[in-house]
Amino acid sequence: MAYSYTFSNCFVTKTREEEEKNERSLQRYKQLVSNLPKEDGSSFKDHIRLYQGFWYEEVHCQAVLAIQDHFKARSTDTIIATNPKSGATWIKALVFAIVNRSKYPIYNHPLLSENPHGLMPFMEISLYNNRIPDLEIIPSPRIFSTRISYTSLPQSMIDSGSRIVYISRNPKDAFVSFWHFKNKMRAVLSKPPLTFMEDFENFGEEKEGMVDEILRLCSFETLSNLKVNKIGKIAGTPFPNEAFFRKGKVGDGTNLLTSEMIERLDQITEEKCHGYGLIM
Repeated sequence: MAYSYTFSNCFVTKTREEEEKNERSLQRYKQLVSNLPKEDGSSFKDHIRLYQGFWYEEVHCQAVLAIQDHFKARSTDTIIATNPKSGATWIKALVFAIVNRSKYPIYNHPLLSENPHGLMPFMEISLYNNRIPDLEIIPSPRIFSTRISYTSLPQSMIDSGSRIVYISRNPKDAFVSFWHFKNKMRAVLSKPPLTFMEDFENFGEEKEGMVDEILRLCSFETLSNLKVNKIGKIAGTPFPNEAFFRKGKVGDGTNLLTSEMIERLDQITEEKCHGYGLIM
């Protein structure tokens, strides 16, 4: 079954006046970002920029500004917020299946033919990537995903009562998983791989049976073995779908990290997460 709504509808032809207005906004964001503190990204892009206390890839930082100016949240929205390689693909599948549990039968579900990132693209990576979409035409309930920090989310997300679903992962496991992912992507972009040390230096349902059906549909085994997740790319990026599935194992970070690396990451985690109830 095809998903009843595609995000491509958000980029319908605009009037010349609207296009010129959006282009002026995009140029303004580009100029603002060019004046922000800059460092070597050492990942996919050439540079990262510091904005409101967090580092973003340069093009994504421009998107953050656009989102702050243009995105209008609704109380029925669900926002999936994650850090890289912390379970975004899996949590997207779960949220989509739960929100749409009455709309699609499990045996003919959109997740069986569409990658979760295609159904719920990252706002700053796909939707606001050098363009300004018309998200008002999307019917409720809407589901979006982002890696924008909480302090930089558009105010309407905070004020509207939108649901924000945040998932965290043990930093050691996330670090190792992200290192593998980045080297896959660097190969796609014809960039040399990073050594491990180089990267370390930069670091209740009413319907009976529905819960079990969703768990089976969204399990790592099911999602990673679907043909749609073994071929194709994420829209608007050079990233292949299969790159988002590796092992799906808890504790894999200890297989590569030295004891010194583990100690350093634990210290950073304690420093950054102290007082937020996120220490695992």
